[in-house]
Amino acid sequence: MNELQELAGRLLAEGTVQVVIGWGEGPRGVRPAFVREPGEASRLIFDERCTQNLVAYLSPRRSHVARLGRPAVVVKGCDARAVAGLLREGQLRREEVVVIGVRCGGVLDDPAGEAPTTADRCLDCASREPKLADHLVGELPPPPAGTARREARLDELAARSDADRWAFWQEELGRCVRCQACRQACPLCFCERCVADKTEPQWIESSPHGRGNFAWHVTRALHLAGRCTDCGECQRACPLDIPLGLINLRLARVVAERFGYQAGDDPTVPAPIGAYRLDDPQEFIL
Repeated sequence: MNELQELAGRLLAEGTVQVVIGWGEGPRGVRPAFVREPGEASRLIFDERCTQNLVAYLSPRRSHVARLGRPAVVVKGCDARAVAGLLREGQLRREEVVVIGVRCGGVLDDPAGEAPTTADRCLDCASREPKLADHLVGELPPPPAGTARREARLDELAARSDADRWAFWQEELGRCVRCQACRQACPLCFCERCVADKTEPQWIESSPHGRGNFAWHVTRALHLAGRCTDCGECQRACPLDIPLGLINLRLARVVAERFGYQAGDDPTVPAPIGAYRLDDPQEFIL
């Protein structure tokens, strides 16, 4: 903790950055903290309650954050993949941000819950020590213990009939109230104008009903195929606890099988959606 606070204070005092985006204590638990003065660096913390992916604040659609000046952002390993995504897709230049990596032993699925447990996505995490970092702080904790339940749940869903899967997702997505919290929390939802907001022509019905909800979530998932970094923010932010992460996980499996690609923290490796290969079989084109 002291190492992070001292580093943040030094970067601000030297003028290397004008704001450090990290986590701090709030009235209802840990929340994002924007530290602009060296004397405020003691507000910064990092522990298993720091679930938010702060890279969302580097998105170009957050112009109010950009106006604060050059930022340093504190990232976990999964968050660093989102930084790489923004760099890979030309939404951020490397010299525009200082990345402070924290060694991570996993975060809680619901820090405010009565019996929080380690988030499923953390149980098989292979990037607990961010590589895409200008500074790396903290000791590497032991890996979290537990069984990754979401992989088993995805397998169970895949084994169902088409009709059963359709019924499952109709029920789950039918609960969506279209608050767009999933979009707001996602670091890679950075379109200046989302297709869901377009009215002329209207591609996706805006009312929260089954047909419109299904169109929205399928469109969003396909847009994130090969880009989603599995930070889990969409599902964490959903007030209805819709298992949105399962959709992204399924598409990540498909992208891995078809293209041998997983979203990583090396921004020089192109994602399939932005790459062209002469040897692509393109067997889906009639």
